[in-house]
Amino acid sequence: MRREAEGRGTGRGRRQEVATSLAGAVGEEISAFLAPVDAELERRYPGDPGTRQPVHTVYVPGDVIAAGTIRSWGDQALAALDEHAPDAASFAAVLGLSDELAGPVHDRVRAKLEREPVEDLRIDFEDGYGLRPDAEEDEAAARAARLVAEAYEKGTAAPYTGIRVKCMEAAVRDRGIRTLDVFLTGLVEAGGLPEGLLLTLPKVTYPEQVTAMVRLLDAFEKAHGLPAGRLGFEIQVETSQAVLAADGTATVARMIQAAEGRATGLHYGTFDYSACLGVSPAHQASDHPAADHAKAVMQVAAAGTGVRVSDGSTNVLPVGPTGRVHDAWRLHYGLIRRALARAYYQGWDMHPAHLPTRYAAVFAFYREGFEQAAARLARYADRAGGDVMEEPATAKALSGHLLRGLDCGALDIAEVTRLTGLTRPALESFTAPRRGNPTASAP
Repeated sequence: MRREAEGRGTGRGRRQEVATSLAGAVGEEISAFLAPVDAELERRYPGDPGTRQPVHTVYVPGDVIAAGTIRSWGDQALAALDEHAPDAASFAAVLGLSDELAGPVHDRVRAKLEREPVEDLRIDFEDGYGLRPDAEEDEAAARAARLVAEAYEKGTAAPYTGIRVKCMEAAVRDRGIRTLDVFLTGLVEAGGLPEGLLLTLPKVTYPEQVTAMVRLLDAFEKAHGLPAGRLGFEIQVETSQAVLAADGTATVARMIQAAEGRATGLHYGTFDYSACLGVSPAHQASDHPAADHAKAVMQVAAAGTGVRVSDGSTNVLPVGPTGRVHDAWRLHYGLIRRALARAYYQGWDMHPAHLPTRYAAVFAFYREGFEQAAARLARYADRAGGDVMEEPATAKALSGHLLRGLDCGALDIAEVTRLTGLTRPALESFTAPRRGNPTASAP
């Protein structure tokens, strides 16, 4: 069969016949055959949600949390800076920052610690809290709910806040369920579940434990007339079985599916996972080969699902004499930069003095890549040439880099717009999944 098409290079107005061999029904049959696959792709791989991802999670035990905890962490972090690196030059010398980055990074770190020292607060009722009498944990969970509700009401809450409960293993299952119930009920009675609420389920080993969490949250939603799926949760990967199942399959992939769309993150537990594999305490760290393997499996399993991967923490605290603090800061900074280069954009912080190096590493990372990313995205948006051939997926990555820099405070929208010519909504249009073609370019 033949079809006329406008010819190029054949003279103005001339039409050229294009030969085809297949009937239209063939394409329709193939589309019908692949319709279930299309639906499966859309269900299983919806893409990144496009919401802000915190750069870290701060863990505070349930009996220690107080109304002023976030401000206290910020003040302690600023005091550590004042004592051990009081100006931009000394801070840059500790971390090896270039002269060009020294001032901007130092200034932004101080501003961040004054404005928003904690991006994600997790009130811990698991390892950081331990086993307590039921009445004591009940009261602590109820108190945590009151503090969270009050913080959101006053506008002093971290952008993300929630709790980590005990796991679904038999010995502590009932206690974990009750703590979660007490906490969530307290929030509902105090005015409702806040935006930015995050729940963490630790020591997940089998997908069935994820299914149990789904059923628990579904029951709570029905009890309070909440929309189905309102409550999501993070899955903490702390055992070898969570990465590789007995049958050789990647357990984390099955866990994501078992969550039925409720999983928001996979969080790597550095020390529990290392101990599970028999790594000696002196070598338990987030850059150990065992850690790299676990996180790589997590990353591949989560890719495209909308579930985000978080790195773990370091247990080397920046405390004591200045020399010791500087050593701990260099270690922490290096681990964060290593994680960012591997696309792990979130981690854990265990001490207020970790905050200066958390933000220094994040800010330096985004500012170092800022001008090049902005120039490449601007060329792509203008369909202009350059020395790099960009793909739609690369444009998505470039805009994602800029948006993450904006969200954490490493970049300002004025400077991003100046170099790219793009507003924030325009940047977001590059990262938004396109129905049926998630890598299609933005208009």
